[in-house]
Amino acid sequence: MKRTEQPRVLHAADTAEFFTDEQCHITEWSNSEADPALSIARARVEVGVTTRWHRLLGITERYCILEGQGEVEIGDLPAEPVQPGDVVIIPPGCRQRIRNTGRHDLVFLAICAPRFRSDAYQAL
Repeated sequence: MKRTEQPRVLHAADTAEFFTDEQCHITEWSNSEADPALSIARARVEVGVTTRWHRLLGITERYCILEGQGEVEIGDLPAEPVQPGDVVIIPPGCRQRIRNTGRHDLVFLAICAPRFRSDAYQAL
């Protein structure tokens, strides 16, 4: 069996945070064709901000809440509060957005399987 993945360490110093049209700050921790099964990004939503409705085609996304307080909307479910330690599972093609309801930045990991690709992103 041919192995495509190679052992390596990805260093945080090699990444920079950027602001998206979706209204959140993203730092790509791991997103490479060399590791297509998964991507990991740190997302930061400022106080009072709600991200735009969007969905990812063919990608399951998980939000792992690290800091702050928020309210997430996925699919047709009612808005639900989230806090550190909560995990939000978003199936492929499911609409989603999150709002910072706290007094500090809302920070979470966005873990995508397979890895996030911009062509899979669809603004709603």
